[in-house]
Amino acid sequence: MFQDFFIGLVRIHILHHAKKEPIYGAWMMEELRQHGYKIGPGTLYPLLNSMEKRGFLDSHEEVVDSKMRRYYCTTPLGVDTLKDACAKIGVLVNEVLRDSNGGVKEGELGCLA
Repeated sequence: MFQDFFIGLVRIHILHHAKKEPIYGAWMMEELRQHGYKIGPGTLYPLLNSMEKRGFLDSHEEVVDSKMRRYYCTTPLGVDTLKDACAKIGVLVNEVLRDSNGGVKEGELGCLA
């Protein structure tokens, strides 16, 4: 179950970056690592393929350094889903991390308060 929570966050992260510019798997793995996610190709590529099949991402292939690379970008559905997710994240952050006066809760950014 712990992994399920993080996979949802990874999906949002993917949509965020793929909206800004086309992304590819190896780059996305490194980006996620910089944010503390330990995700390998056996998890990321099926996730990208699933998101594409469900209509959140489109992809195209390009030859880079004599190798084929698949780039992903968000679809209109992906953009709408990201907007909805961001709104829900904002509400959650305010509830979890803020006290009733709008300040930051004490202790582990409010998660253990």
